[in-house]
Amino acid sequence: MPGDRLTALDTSFLHLEDASAHMHVASVMLFEGGAPGYDELLESIDRRLHLVPRYRQKLALVPLGQGRPRWVDDPHLNLRYHVRSTALPSPGTEEQLRALAGRVFAQPLDRDKPLWEVWLVEGLEDGRFAMLSKTHHSLVDGVTGVDIMTVLFDTSPDPAAPPDPGRRWLPRPVPSSVQLLGEALVERATMPGELARTARALLRAPRQIAWGVVHAAAGVGAMAWAGMNPAPASPYNAAIGPHRRFTWVRTELADMKAIKNELGGTVNDVVLASIAGALGRHLRRRGQNTDGLELKALVPVSVRAEGHDGDLGNQVEAIMAPLPVWCQDPVARLDMVREAMKGLKDSGQAVGAQVLTELSGYAPPTVMAQASRLMNRQRLFNLVVTNVPGPQFSLYLMGRRAVDPFPMVPLAKNQGLAVAIMSYDGRMNFGLVGDYDILHDIDDLARDLYDSISELADAAGVELLTAPPPPLSEELAPVSS
Repeated sequence: MPGDRLTALDTSFLHLEDASAHMHVASVMLFEGGAPGYDELLESIDRRLHLVPRYRQKLALVPLGQGRPRWVDDPHLNLRYHVRSTALPSPGTEEQLRALAGRVFAQPLDRDKPLWEVWLVEGLEDGRFAMLSKTHHSLVDGVTGVDIMTVLFDTSPDPAAPPDPGRRWLPRPVPSSVQLLGEALVERATMPGELARTARALLRAPRQIAWGVVHAAAGVGAMAWAGMNPAPASPYNAAIGPHRRFTWVRTELADMKAIKNELGGTVNDVVLASIAGALGRHLRRRGQNTDGLELKALVPVSVRAEGHDGDLGNQVEAIMAPLPVWCQDPVARLDMVREAMKGLKDSGQAVGAQVLTELSGYAPPTVMAQASRLMNRQRLFNLVVTNVPGPQFSLYLMGRRAVDPFPMVPLAKNQGLAVAIMSYDGRMNFGLVGDYDILHDIDDLARDLYDSISELADAAGVELLTAPPPPLSEELAPVSS
């Protein structure tokens, strides 16, 4: 079934993975109230799994690398492997939870099984518990991840029963190696015909598509120009190891909106300006000279077609956003980011990235693999910054209200820092993932981020509704290893 084959972009995440760089995304969700029992949680997930059938599937690799992998039903699916339970030692602080999340995030997913895990974490202080979910990037992107969360969670503390799955699930037979190879070769043989049909369609409707072609071509040019201008060297860009640190910063969406309403731009502009300010503070504390330094952030943007929001798989491309870390004036820094982002959006850079990715789907898989690894060796950007809009209403797990989500995104080769932002029910929380050695002081960076946001809020006359991150306990204070 060709529809079950991975896209070129999803396949690239597999090629980019190695012993140190694991291409999965995750989130930590904090809940009010006591934790449900493990068996109770297992049953709840089992009743809803038919709503996300991809979670029952694993990868099937094409022999000799002659085609993109396929998703196939896992005949040995065992939910007790994927749904796990643990408890924090007393006193169950958020620092301890972050340390646990960093350790779980550092472990690769088993490619011989469906590429996801859910962890129930008990023992969090103040009578709370947490859920940690981990999913491979090739399975789902941040935009559709929100949809999956709404499937697994409820919008009411007293929800109706989930839809009846109907017949008992029976896995479809796993195709043989001969089948996989044959289907892949047939698919590759038809690709020239598909390209020809596309060309004939363009010739039949030149006026309708002319502007789209011009716009896409300009975007490809902008993307190529970005690729020919590598990101500057920085302490965040060095060989990463397999271990991770994780921390977070809480903010309110209303505060970020109030700042942009007073100072101009978008919420995303405020986010990027805040991160630029935080990185500048952090680098200067480390003794780095930031004069004239402008880092590059890879900012994913959704290009998912309208009406396809529930589909699994990545339909996200990216733009390269400048971060003027040299600028210590918060308002001037926001102005620079706003103007730069407006220019990038007008350039069609994200459209160009989409076109290049779609064209790569016609390349032989071995070429795709080499291209992915080559791009990974280039320093095209200094860090990833991704903003995922979540539901602006409360979600519940078996009657327990979800309070705070904190997202986690993977580190690429030679990328020691990544920042993810998720808005949910009035909150806007930042999750910072760092290489264990490169970001030994990641909690200092979190405080820098809060101070940078506070600096913008002061300039806008906005009083922040959230308190700064608390100091670390002495026992968990980070040390360089």
